[in-house]
Formats: sequence, C-alpha cells, structure tokens
Amino acid sequence: MTAAVDRLDWKGIGDELDELGVATAGMVLNRAQCGALAELYDEDGRFRATVDMAGHRFGEGQYRYFDHPLPDVVTALRAAFWPHLLPIARRWAERLDRPDHWPDAFEDWLEQCHRAGQGHPTPLLLRYGPGGWNALHRDLYGDLVFPLQVVIGLDEPGTDYTGGEFLVVENRIRAQSRATASLIGQGEALVFTTRDRPVESARGWSAASLRHGVSVLRSGRRRTLGLIFHDAA
Repeated sequence: MTAAVDRLDWKGIGDELDELGVATAGMVLNRAQCGALAELYDEDGRFRATVDMAGHRFGEGQYRYFDHPLPDVVTALRAAFWPHLLPIARRWAERLDRPDHWPDAFEDWLEQCHRAGQGHPTPLLLRYGPGGWNALHRDLYGDLVFPLQVVIGLDEPGTDYTGGEFLVVENRIRAQSRATASLIGQGEALVFTTRDRPVESARGWSAASLRHGVSVLRSGRRRTLGLIFHDAA
C-alpha cells in the first residue's frame, strides 16, 4: 500500500493542486481492498459517531467517523500519504506567510493534535444512495489544521452509480467562483485542499478559499473513504 502511494506522480499532483486546489492522484487500493473497507460500514463497533446529513441540512446521505483503533489499512494510508503531502503543505504555508508547525513524522503531528485537545479520530466512511448529495463545506475540527486531505472511491462510477461527482468550488479573489468536478474511480485517490490555496497576483500571494461537496447521485450507491490528517476536538 505504501508502495502504491509512493508510485503516484507527486510532481503532477502538486502542480494540479497549485492550479486548482484538487488533484486526481491515481490508484492506491485494489477492488478487494475497496470491498473490505466498504463492508466495515455496518460494523457499529468500528465507529465513534454517525451523521445523517439531512438532519443537519448537510445534504442527503450518511457518514461515520472511525473510532480507535483505526483499521490497519486506514492507518497505513494516512502514514503513506503524509511524507508526500507535507512538502506541498509547507510550500503553501511559506507562500502565505503562515507558520509551518507540521513535524516530519505523522505520529508526532497526531500527538501535537492530542496535546491541544484534538484527540478524536477523523477518518470516515461516507455512503450515498439515489438522490444523495453533500453540501459545500470545509473539514475544520479545531485550531490545528492540515491543509490537504484525501478521498478514495470504494465504488466504480458509471457501473455502481451515476452522478455523484466530487465538487470543489473556489471563491476567486475579485472574480466569480470557479467549480471543478471530478469522478473518483474505485480505488482511486483524490487530493484536495481542506480550506484554501495560495494564489499569486501582482501584489504577492493571497489565500483563495475553497469548499468541497458531492453532486446529486442519480442512481446506485456511492461509498468513499475520507482521510483527514488532523484529529478533532
């Protein structure tokens, strides 16, 4: 699994993130691994919280936050992505004149979150049926934030479901908003910004705010794994 993440085109991913705030990364899980992860959804003891989106006016669908201990595959994926995402996060922080408070080791970053009172795990499984969708939002759970996160498709678009594009909407500086829509293949990772990205102008670098969501599912069932790299308060 680490090898699959290491083989991704990280130069290209970084360039696309710089341009759009979202980048299709490539395959990191096989079909069997996707199926095994998706089946965990009905194991209640695995999760610390379940959110029905409609009840909170977040959309239509449901998601569940994993509890400790995380599944081995989730732990391995977070650790595998960290050293590749960290240089991008640090480059963005430098451009925006923000503090770079992320240590080299992912375990040290989690410990930093926990010391700050952010001890609840944030990886989650999401599930949508026909008519399901997710309102535009940002995943901020405390003062300590990592600016990039990953979503991995567990079902195949066009076969298991239709619709359900992953959406990123950028609030462009002194301009109309811009939307990017992506279909996430089964086992494919997509990297996107948690809150904003640096945008260069004649006056230097500025932060363009981005939110993400999911378009209306036309048919079938769509399940994904979300990897957030800061824990929650």
